[in-house]
Amino acid sequence: MNAHIASTAVMARRIEPGDSLDFFPTPPWATRALCHHVLPRFERRTAEGKFWLTARDPACGEGHMALALAEYFSAVSASDIFPYGYSPSPTVDFLHPECPFVRTDWVITNPPFNLGGAFVKQALRIAARGVAMLVRMQFLEGEGRFADIFRDTPPALIAQFVERVPMHRGRWVVNGTTATAYAWLVWMVNDQPPVDPLFTWIPKSRRALSKPDDWLRFSGCMDLPKEHAAMKALADLERIRAEAGKRSRAPQTAADFRMEALL
Repeated sequence: MNAHIASTAVMARRIEPGDSLDFFPTPPWATRALCHHVLPRFERRTAEGKFWLTARDPACGEGHMALALAEYFSAVSASDIFPYGYSPSPTVDFLHPECPFVRTDWVITNPPFNLGGAFVKQALRIAARGVAMLVRMQFLEGEGRFADIFRDTPPALIAQFVERVPMHRGRWVVNGTTATAYAWLVWMVNDQPPVDPLFTWIPKSRRALSKPDDWLRFSGCMDLPKEHAAMKALADLERIRAEAGKRSRAPQTAADFRMEALL
């Protein structure tokens, strides 16, 4: 059973040292919100909701975003500069000038804040169709960043979440809170840069786009107290597995437990 870790607002924690890896896992529903509400403005989906395109997450961490992208894209590759343990991902420095990359249709990631500009420029070099970056709204500020990125290559779309997207250092907190606002920025690489970006709001998605077993697939229970419904469900699942293991094959998922209990 995971230990209890208190859930707190994390705006102050996003002020990172210059040498920090800045690992803040993305809640899976925030990636699904991009695929459900934003990307259909640019790409056609099948009846099953799939994009027959490839995607790459070059700052994948433990795979929180890559796993969610795999629900929508035909193929997803992932890498990170640090081996966080996501098994399909090689250890690769996305910004290394001699690092070879196979072109991919979309580059989609939650970049380290201090390296966000470099990630955008590198992604625009290797993406065949588009780039989507999940950023703090403060990323849009600053004379230096404007001169470096936005003046000559403004995004096609700024998609602002109407609700907060809680991100905590080093872990996904399934019922976390935050004082920081986030948005998706989208660039289309083959289009003429827009004079001004379009702007839209992403509707509330946390409940609608969370799935019943997210908290097991993405390790999102570590912040919850023992008396929480989700923790009791985990305890029940472990007990059922132990009892069933004595007689027959034990259940392997907790998909019957509803995500609403956590939110």
